Amino acid sequence: MRTTTRLLLLTLLTALLISGCSRATLVYRNLDMLVPWSLNDYLDLDRSQQRDLRERLRQHLAWHCSTQLPELLASLQQLERESASGRLEREDLAPHYHGVREAMHSIAVEVTPTATDLLRALSDAQVDELRRSLAENRREHREKYLEPPLEQQIRERAERMQERLQYWFGPLNAEQRQRVLLWAHTLGEQNRRWLDNRERWQQMLLAAVEKRHSDDFDARIARLLQEREALMNDSDRATLQRAERAGLELVADLHTLADDGQRAHLTNRLAQLQTDFGSLKCLPPTA
Repeated sequence: MRTTTRLLLLTLLTALLISGCSRATLVYRNLDMLVPWSLNDYLDLDRSQQRDLRERLRQHLAWHCSTQLPELLASLQQLERESASGRLEREDLAPHYHGVREAMHSIAVEVTPTATDLLRALSDAQVDELRRSLAENRREHREKYLEPPLEQQIRERAERMQERLQYWFGPLNAEQRQRVLLWAHTLGEQNRRWLDNRERWQQMLLAAVEKRHSDDFDARIARLLQEREALMNDSDRATLQRAERAGLELVADLHTLADDGQRAHLTNRLAQLQTDFGSLKCLPPTA
């Protein structure tokens, strides 16, 4: 995805690419206000904490806009050209996906000091509040994603993916919907693995925060924010890699099954995203 500044920031930045926001710049320019409000879903920050967090987020966003967005724009331009050429294979999509993964890691490294300082400064009452909020969040996620029968989980997974994809392709045809359903079945009990890993990570975060004044606190938070996959067991890491491959294959197959109208729709979406990001004033002027 979201229990710390890093997760909230990454989620919001990534959402500009995958959520279907038609005005990416509007969201981007207001992230410094959105993130503190999102963080307040888990605990109440005092005025001093909110003021400090808002200022540091502005600095992070300026860094991201000036150093990361140019590469993102170049990748979007290349993806648009590849899509317009006709056929997209998984091998064509993989470099773009890995580029996003590398960018997200860079963001994690960038915001780690802010997250560490914020968590270290929490009061005992705020830590208790965070613990209760995360417990409630886990209960809600298990009720929504794990309690339904597996077949219902798979059906709802397919429905969520179809909704996301329709922003990029327009309405899906019957073959595309069937391909999405096959993808959802391929992931099987992914909900359980995802929630188990999520909860394990949250417990490690709480354990670190409870000892936030110890000498190794900075290192523990840095590992939690920057090396999440390294914290998984071998089986879960392999499952994640299979899921990533399945996702790339799904997009490639949907592009193959797309008609001319859907491909034109995708090209327009990619072009609009480039225009939105390219209009940000932090970017250097084009030659």
